[in-house]
Amino acid sequence: MTARSLRSGENAEDADEFDVEEALALVKEDNGAAHRAPAPPPQASGRAPDPHAHHKATAWAEARATAARAARAVTRSARRAPVSVRLEDALGLTLAAPLDALTDLPSFNTSAMDGWAVAGPGPWAVRDEGVLAGHAEPAPLTDGEAARIATGARIPPDTTAVLRSEHGQTDEKGRLHATREVVHGQDIRPRGQECRSGDQLLPPGALVTPAVLGLAAAAGYDTLAAVPRPRVDVLVLGDELLTEGAPRDGLIRDALGPMLPPWLRALGAEVTAVRRLGDSAAALRKAITGSDADVIVTTGGTAAGPVDHVHPVLGRIGAELLVDGVKVRPGHPMLLARTKGNQHLVGLPGNPLAAVSGLLTLAEPLLRTLAARPAPEPYTLPLRDEAHGHPYDTRLVPVVLRGDSAVPLHYNGPAMLRGIAAADALAVVPPGGARRGQEAELLDLPWASAGIGVCFT
Repeated sequence: MTARSLRSGENAEDADEFDVEEALALVKEDNGAAHRAPAPPPQASGRAPDPHAHHKATAWAEARATAARAARAVTRSARRAPVSVRLEDALGLTLAAPLDALTDLPSFNTSAMDGWAVAGPGPWAVRDEGVLAGHAEPAPLTDGEAARIATGARIPPDTTAVLRSEHGQTDEKGRLHATREVVHGQDIRPRGQECRSGDQLLPPGALVTPAVLGLAAAAGYDTLAAVPRPRVDVLVLGDELLTEGAPRDGLIRDALGPMLPPWLRALGAEVTAVRRLGDSAAALRKAITGSDADVIVTTGGTAAGPVDHVHPVLGRIGAELLVDGVKVRPGHPMLLARTKGNQHLVGLPGNPLAAVSGLLTLAEPLLRTLAARPAPEPYTLPLRDEAHGHPYDTRLVPVVLRGDSAVPLHYNGPAMLRGIAAADALAVVPPGGARRGQEAELLDLPWASAGIGVCFT
């Protein structure tokens, strides 16, 4: 299953064949410090070297850091105004203001258990009327008196404790006796036990999870002040793409059109348009210059073939290339450009797994930073099997997680989705490959760690 054919100019860039190039820079993501190793000596390739090949390619870690920095520049200059979002629409957003308690929690003394509210020492005479949750404050108790009470109900004034149902019994005269010691205040949740009105419950920058929605509702909120989702237009390029049916007559199904929008939503974006343009430089230029999205994502056309129009169009409109090729396989001919003002374009290769590589390399840090989402904590696991690498480039390999190790999957070529469809994560394989048992950095797939229902809202 492929999204695009291996087009002229894309083969040399995206397949496992390569030109000799300088060794990877060792990059520190946040401060941009790099120590470049000397380039390896030229080797015979059987063809004339391309003096322009890879000359602008960026090391994988540096490319990710560049995307995050580009987004931080936008957030500093544009000062995107927070939006007020209803609770049911806030899942996955980031708080733009502190979540302060609007009331004490609980807002009144409440019973933590089903049982009896009792006053003074027992035994107790039991009132005819019990106390249920959601009712007004009941009448005070007097010493020696008890009232049936439900979990969450308001405690009657002058109550000593709540006696659980399983810890009390009544005699033949209807008097209540405790079957174990009664401790003053037991099973009563006092007003303000969790927080007082005005307490900060969560700081700005907290991710809105289902639990945060519950806390906000309990604290009295109907809406939340949140960082707006970055708006993304998706432009699917290629005359050879079908939108339905099986591949035929040299045409293939578009896999990226169905795959990218939900994946981008999982990364925190609002997908505002998905347009299929074919191979037309004029249509591409019109779509880019007419877009008011925060980010434009294109598929294919990033190499140097006869119908690869992304670079020429970006040049004609005066875009600034921030990343022009990345030393990663698959997906080398990806790019990141600033098109105008605070708008960026992520150019993904047309091959499906190469496009996934571009998503995780450039789109994920860009969108995550624009959405003010926290960066995932990096982690490693040992590889259960050897992972073949590229001599000079980082390689991203689909893996499944089994116990305390990661198992590399087959079907991991640039045009293949079979491996990534079964994967839990992508392993970051350094130049030269990784042996069995070697620790590898892992990039989680969003639905593997958080659940589809959470990610795709």
